[in-house]
Amino acid sequence: MGEAFLARWQFGLTSTYHWLFVPLTLGLTVFIAIMEVIYVRTGNEMYKKMAQFWGKLFLINFAMGVVTGIVQEFHFGMNWSEYSRFMGDIFGAPLALEALTAFFLESTFIGIWIFGWDRLSPRLHATAACLVAFGTNLSAFWILVANSFMQHPVGFALRNGRAEMTDFGALLTNGYVLHQFPHVVLAGLTTAGAFIAAISAWQLLRKSQVEFFHTSLKFGVAVMVVSAVLVAGVGHLQARYIAKVQPMKLAAAEALWETADPAPFALFASINEEKQTNNVELGVPGALSFLVYDSFQGKVQGIKELQSEMIRKFGPGDYVPPVTPIFWSFRLMVISGMWMIGIGLLGWYLARQNQLITNRLVLKALFWTLPVSYIANATGWFMAEAGRQPWLVVGLQTTTQGVSPNVTAAEIWTSMVGFTLVYAIIAAAAVYLAKKVIVKGAAEQQVVTTAAQTKGATLWS
Repeated sequence: MGEAFLARWQFGLTSTYHWLFVPLTLGLTVFIAIMEVIYVRTGNEMYKKMAQFWGKLFLINFAMGVVTGIVQEFHFGMNWSEYSRFMGDIFGAPLALEALTAFFLESTFIGIWIFGWDRLSPRLHATAACLVAFGTNLSAFWILVANSFMQHPVGFALRNGRAEMTDFGALLTNGYVLHQFPHVVLAGLTTAGAFIAAISAWQLLRKSQVEFFHTSLKFGVAVMVVSAVLVAGVGHLQARYIAKVQPMKLAAAEALWETADPAPFALFASINEEKQTNNVELGVPGALSFLVYDSFQGKVQGIKELQSEMIRKFGPGDYVPPVTPIFWSFRLMVISGMWMIGIGLLGWYLARQNQLITNRLVLKALFWTLPVSYIANATGWFMAEAGRQPWLVVGLQTTTQGVSPNVTAAEIWTSMVGFTLVYAIIAAAAVYLAKKVIVKGAAEQQVVTTAAQTKGATLWS
């Protein structure tokens, strides 16, 4: 277990932990803003209570996301200094803009949102909620600008052994980010919808605060279904784009070893990576060509041909990513999305018939949809990141080339163990707080008491 392996493992662990909180934060901010706008337009106190209750859970989730995100920044100096040296001129710009234009914006207006319930008019308070949602999703945009360059480098020149930015506009209009950003935002809304639906279903199973959670459930199901359908549509467009700029990732996701025209879509495959073949495969003829070209005819390059091309272009090496986990991650993501669409449509139909609240089986299914949404996010992100291996920056720097030259395995082990212990403590605190808020329900929804505002002792009543 060398330094490169441990550095990747540590970054993977911290990234996975951070990613548990990001999608929910992105989606909940939008949901809370919508509830406040509806409250301003209708004057219905129910929507104010919904913004306050789900806002408490958002604050817990947001705090966890911030803490885990800050830790990720440390990795660039500790374990990936060669990457920072090579990419600093480009990677640093969107990260700086994320802090200056997004993080400060959302942090400022989160404070106004927390302490402004009795100090601002409903219209101004709703404006603060909208600015929080805008800032949070703008933050995601800047992060994805940086990540998209690693997936598909544009607007740069190689000088003195470094990648230097030559066209900032090219980074902003990178086709990869234009496909990736809406996919991530919609995935966040899907997660938020599943989260709201699951907690509301649990409360309805307990027959707790039925009117409030029945309304929340209907909103959660609607957000989940609409967003999941849109995620699938955007994902289709993204797959077509990946076929152009990262054909190896697409081939790995399909375990397509040989170039095919038309190319099948594999439903199941027993993959033998050592022999570069599938022992058993069940597929839909021509379906992959249809996904890429909107036609059942069309050439899709296989892994073997792409490997040969990369050797000619970049020199000797193994340019094939881990096919088996990418293949199954993609299918888990698709199955999870189909489940959320299916159970969401059923829930929405029953709600329209006023039968959802009494159907315990569907309520239980909606409750267990919560982990399904996280599986979809985790597997989708794994496919996106692992699918570009062995590249850290596609075509420019491999993962092993980006590792810090002077870091030792013992140092990485020490920091990894330390981070894991801290994360465990923080996670326990977050689960405790979230459980306390969820069990209490929507009985009392004042976000902060007057005493707490005066003393600055707590954010929650």
